[in-house]
Amino acid sequence: MKLLANENFPAPAVLLLRSLGYDITAIGEDYPGVSDEYVMNIAIAEQRTIITFDRDYGELIYKYHYKPQKGVIYLRLEQYEPAEMGNLITNNSPAFT
Repeated sequence: MKLLANENFPAPAVLLLRSLGYDITAIGEDYPGVSDEYVMNIAIAEQRTIITFDRDYGELIYKYHYKPQKGVIYLRLEQYEPAEMGNLITNNSPAFT
């Protein structure tokens, strides 16, 4: 699975996913400050699944007809530890047990 971590996805979680062998690009590292549309275009061009806390991606998909072939993982958590997000993505979280 190829992932694309939006700028709001925690760096410790990106590092954890990389250490587990995931192919993950982080917007905050490679393209800081770009628009959501730019992120969406990267995901489409590179066939990556977007991981984000930003609900604006739903609007891009439904209102503006962007079609990310690999989808979007939209996280809605009020409290979390930064590294916990990596475990959540890999199903290594207590939330899945």
